[in-house]
Amino acid sequence: MNDLALEIAATAARLVVEEGLAFGPAKHRALKELGLPARTALPNNDVVEAQVRDYIDLFCADTQPGELLALRELALVWMQRLAEFRPHLGGAVWHGWATRLCDVDLALFCDDPKSAEIALINQNQRYEVQTVRGLHGDDVEVLSLHAFCDALNEDVGVHLRIYDLDDFRGALLPDAQGRSPRGDLAALKRLLAV
Repeated sequence: MNDLALEIAATAARLVVEEGLAFGPAKHRALKELGLPARTALPNNDVVEAQVRDYIDLFCADTQPGELLALRELALVWMQRLAEFRPHLGGAVWHGWATRLCDVDLALFCDDPKSAEIALINQNQRYEVQTVRGLHGDDVEVLSLHAFCDALNEDVGVHLRIYDLDDFRGALLPDAQGRSPRGDLAALKRLLAV
């Protein structure tokens, strides 16, 4: 890896941690902050994640573990509420580098995609619907809501990606580093017990 890619990754990592940006937007903004052309090759997400972890170790070691715990406990609440939809936690909260600026990302695997919306309506939850790229490159609906996190004393975004039950098969394939990209309720409880 060249020094320029590492500098882009380090700048992007700072933006991820300090401003809560997602990796893609953080990398593009890093290019602008560094005065680099838009066509400059970007580091991959694994490099950015490594830089995020380094940044947290250096600048947030005293606060980040408590923030991560609070977000995982909030995820647990939502996974229990939505247990019938086989929820799996992913993203920064699952991988352990989340800070208070991160959202909780859950994948739900439903027999009927509308059933998750009905469950939220029955729980008197307000949510917004958007479409994003999903597991296999297909568009999926995301139900986004805000949930108050007592431990952080603020609202946290909770995003529910709605997948068909058939998508479950490939949802747990390990990533390039051999890690599971998401975990179910039992896996989250194991993380919380550590």
